[in-house]
Amino acid sequence: MKDYIVRATAAGGQVRAFAITCKNTVEEARSRHNMSPIGTIALGRLLAGGAMMGTMMKNDDDVLTIQIKGNGPIGAMTVTANAKGEVKGMVANPEVMLPLKDGKIDIAGAVGIGVLSVIKDIGLREPYIGDTILITSEIAEDLTYYFATSEQVPSSVGLGVLMNNDNTVREAGGFIIQLMPNASEEFIDKLEERIKSVKSITYMLEEGMSPEQILEHILGDMDLEILDTIDTGFKCNCSKERVSKAVISIGREELSKMIADNKPIEVNCHFCNTHYNFTIDELQDMYNKATH
Repeated sequence: MKDYIVRATAAGGQVRAFAITCKNTVEEARSRHNMSPIGTIALGRLLAGGAMMGTMMKNDDDVLTIQIKGNGPIGAMTVTANAKGEVKGMVANPEVMLPLKDGKIDIAGAVGIGVLSVIKDIGLREPYIGDTILITSEIAEDLTYYFATSEQVPSSVGLGVLMNNDNTVREAGGFIIQLMPNASEEFIDKLEERIKSVKSITYMLEEGMSPEQILEHILGDMDLEILDTIDTGFKCNCSKERVSKAVISIGREELSKMIADNKPIEVNCHFCNTHYNFTIDELQDMYNKATH
C-alpha cells in the first residue's frame, strides 16, 4: 500500500484532523541509515509527525524542520518536510541499542531529556522557531505539548511504528487532531472524552487501519468530512551540484589541501546517506570557483 496523508474536518469545522500511513517511508529511512529498532521507531515517529505537519504549510516552497536534541544515546534527530508530503530525516546515532524497559523498547531512554524545536521557513527574512522542552521523550506527547505551548492550538497527537522480527518496518502511521478557535466548550468536553476512550495508535496500526479508518474511529460520529489525500514519501533534495556548492563554501585554503593530497574525496548526505565522489579535476574546478 502506498504512503499517504488524509486531511479532514469535523463538527462543522470545530476540529481539523490529519492521519498518515507511512510504512514505506520509515522503511526507506531505516534501510538508508542502517537503523536499529530503537532508531527506526524514534525517527519513524518523528517522520510521521513531521510529514503531517508539513502539509499544514501553505506554500509549496515552505519548509518545516523538527529537531529533537536530547541527552540520550540516540543523539539529535532532525526531520524536514514540506507541503507536498515530501519528508526526510536523520538521527545522530542510528544504531543505538538499549535493553527493554518494562518489556517495551525504551524510546524515552534513548532520546533522554532535552528540547524540541520546530523551525518554519516560509520565505520571510527570519524563520519562525518554536522551542519546547521534551515532556516524555516519546515524541507524540512532545509534539502535543509543542502545539499547546508554542502555537496555542490544543491538539492530540498519536504516532506509532511497529517492527517485524527481521528489523524491517511492519506498520507506521499516526494522527493529529486539533481544536479550531471556534470550538464550543460543549464540543471540547466531548472531544476530550472521546480522545481518552480511543484505542492506542499501536492498536489501530496492528489492526491495519487506513488513515481514513483511524479518523473514522476517532471522529466518525462528529460529521467527519475528508477534505483530501496527499501522497507522502522519503525524498531528499540533495544532488551532486548542491553538494559541490557546499564543498566550495569551505574555501580555497581547505580545497587546496584536498588537491594537494591528490586523492578523490567522498561526501555523504546526512539525510539520505547518498555518497558523492569528486575527482581531483573536479576539486580543482571547485577551487577556481571559490571566492575566498
